[in-house]
Amino acid sequence: MKFLHERLPNGLDVIAEVTDSALSTSVGFFVRTGARDETDAEWGVSHFLEHMVFKGTTDLSADEINRRFDWMGASANAFTSEEDTAYHAAVLPEQQDEVTSLLARMMRPALREEDFATEKLVILEEIRMYDDQPPFGADDRCRAAFFGAHPLARSVLGTVASIESLPVEAMRDYHRRRYAPGNMVLAATGAVDFAALVESARRHCGDWEPLPTPPRRAAAPVRPAAGEQCIVRPGSVLEYAVRLSAGPPGDDDDRFAAKLAAAILGDGSGSRLYWALVDTGEAEQATLHHQDFLDAGMFATQLSCDPEDARALLERILEVYRRTSEEGIGTAELEQHRNKLAGRWVLLGERPRRRLFDVGPEWAHSGTYRSVADDLRTIEGLSLDDVRRVLDRWPLHGPGTTVLAGPLGADPSP
Repeated sequence: MKFLHERLPNGLDVIAEVTDSALSTSVGFFVRTGARDETDAEWGVSHFLEHMVFKGTTDLSADEINRRFDWMGASANAFTSEEDTAYHAAVLPEQQDEVTSLLARMMRPALREEDFATEKLVILEEIRMYDDQPPFGADDRCRAAFFGAHPLARSVLGTVASIESLPVEAMRDYHRRRYAPGNMVLAATGAVDFAALVESARRHCGDWEPLPTPPRRAAAPVRPAAGEQCIVRPGSVLEYAVRLSAGPPGDDDDRFAAKLAAAILGDGSGSRLYWALVDTGEAEQATLHHQDFLDAGMFATQLSCDPEDARALLERILEVYRRTSEEGIGTAELEQHRNKLAGRWVLLGERPRRRLFDVGPEWAHSGTYRSVADDLRTIEGLSLDDVRRVLDRWPLHGPGTTVLAGPLGADPSP
């Protein structure tokens, strides 16, 4: 693999991780904008705008965009998160220029008022559906309580009220500011002709208006709130619980050790929570994972079980965390999960499409590149001391924010 980078005069970064043996090419535009960059009046606009990008340009209809992707045999999609919006496609190498051209044209959507009004109904239905299916919005509610005044508290979807009140003019202004070339990265992975990629970028993106790079919204310090909330859903068969506690942010050297600690304690198979609660049949799910953002991180515990067992099993989970913190882990357990984490990382890294989601955001956030080999060396170098340090710095059994969703409600007995 080799990494290449060039910046256009208007500020657009063009990067590629080239793999000579790859048989496919993945291309994507990564925009440094997400839910955390929205004001109260713009809440939900990043995700809404992602939908609108597929509604067409001044000279391409939504149907024409879909037909062109289909003609290329492309696997295309998009996503919006707290910190990024991305548009991507995987194609055969000979389609590189055509898919780059199409994605670039989509980055300058028409944002027609009639499309805006129609898609607003789709977004509102998506929000309602999200609240009506497990875990019934518990993860968003928990994150809002956990992050408090920090902009990471915002739900990516927005709320019914914020979407209903959003005017198309606000979206057009947001698009102009946040989709400026200096705030975007064109990334490609796999079988990439980099010279042709740069030429495509110059041809299709070179006339984009250069604007000052918009700053991230000023962030209040993260002060995780402890406590419990309940969402009552009488018709649910299971009780769902989400618990968040503090963890290392994306710029912390311990972020890889945190992911290893989460695998040891709460991987979907073979972890301490799995053997204690899932293998015994007491819980349908009991997992732990670590998620890092630019300036904050969190450990997320997820539980689903019979409603009458929920609070007792949450206490059991905390006891597993407490015992691990006090007694530590053994060398064999460390090696088992380190091998599992390394294996997954390498297997995912062999797929150009999956690598796009590592290479693109990493450059967008920090202007740095990490190869699969770099990550593998970091994982293989993790020690018992590293895991111990993470558990000491961010005790999982300490204060956390919990949201229960299901028939249990606020009453401790069903």
